Amino acid sequence: MQAMRIAKFWIMMLLQYAIWSAWAVTVGKYMGDPPPNGLGIQGGSQGIVFSMLPLASIFMPPIIGQLADRRINSEKLLGVLHLIGGVALLGLSAVKDFTPFLGLMLLYSICYAPTLALTNSIVFANLSDSTKQFGAIRVAGTIGWILAGWALTFLQTTMPEQHNVLFLLAGGCSLVLGVFSFFLPKTPPQQYTDPFAFRKALGLLKDRSFLTFMICAFVVGTELEFYYLHTSSFLGASVDMKGVGIEGKNIAAIMSIGQIAEIAVMLALPFFIRAIGLRKTILIGIIAWPIRYMIFTLAPTMEWARNLVVPSLALHGFCYVFFFVAGFIYVDKVAPSEIRASAQALIALVILGLGRWVGSLVAGFVQGANTVKSTVAGQPDMVHWDKVFLVPTILTVLAAILFPLLFRGSDDKDIAVTPTVHAG
Repeated sequence: MQAMRIAKFWIMMLLQYAIWSAWAVTVGKYMGDPPPNGLGIQGGSQGIVFSMLPLASIFMPPIIGQLADRRINSEKLLGVLHLIGGVALLGLSAVKDFTPFLGLMLLYSICYAPTLALTNSIVFANLSDSTKQFGAIRVAGTIGWILAGWALTFLQTTMPEQHNVLFLLAGGCSLVLGVFSFFLPKTPPQQYTDPFAFRKALGLLKDRSFLTFMICAFVVGTELEFYYLHTSSFLGASVDMKGVGIEGKNIAAIMSIGQIAEIAVMLALPFFIRAIGLRKTILIGIIAWPIRYMIFTLAPTMEWARNLVVPSLALHGFCYVFFFVAGFIYVDKVAPSEIRASAQALIALVILGLGRWVGSLVAGFVQGANTVKSTVAGQPDMVHWDKVFLVPTILTVLAAILFPLLFRGSDDKDIAVTPTVHAG
């Protein structure tokens, strides 16, 4: 029975992150490329489109978290949301104008945003030891992200004229997961939950260490948008346009290097947590961010740094797993059982909501402010990528300084070893 549950969770996580990967990795280039290959959406307008998912992540996870904690089975909520989101993604593949594209992205984002916290809470509710088991299940999401990137590269190579295939792939995955969700283990609401569970989750912010983690999570969340919004365009821009010069059809596959590294780091996560504790594990995750962005910053002007851009994508394994996944485990341990879904919704709100919403707008503005418009029709604009990536470099350095100064526990490993301990 337990093996069957884990297998279902694997499929759920694989599809959950395949949906996101299928469109998110290359949509910046798709929006920015001039018609007919793309939509011709640049700068601040790109930031507005990207801000839809973070915006939805601000208000949807608390609403859905309350429903999951009090009213409706989590797996049923997950299924309905993915079915509606799949239809919206298929709609995105058909539109070419900014206004309907923005509207459909908002609808999709409203549906997808709460599913990230829902999948976590479904898994945590059915595991006996999250420290040992969650990483091994969550790695399926990474595999799904990689497989979607490879599938997208294959489709773009075999159907080069089908520029909207990213949304067709994402929509198909979403519809499949929507149906599959109804066959997941039943995860009913807690019988005696606080009717204001999310308010109680907010009470966790009274603890200095928890508040410090959330502040750093917000900062890192803002800088995550620089990676998702700009990396594909940065990699695809020619060297004389201050980019890396990678052919467009290969970008999705090359960016999967980060997720391949993520698999190894994910599998190693329980060993690191037990060896050095969550505090040091999360700190390593924070430090990995400015190292990668520093390489991106130097690459447009220094050849040695440009040669390190592709290898530096492997740092995403530490950036994501040691910070975000370790953070999900930390929140699961400090939150009382009756508000775990709402606590997971809170971290989703801070990182995927407030952080990424602010980050998408800032990333779009920063790119627009450092773009020189092309005077030749059909030619791409020049972006000063060194100045663009300097912003996240500075901010993640500040987060790496703040975290070890203020995040404390009675023992560095006290929140890592025993699943029943809810230490701060």
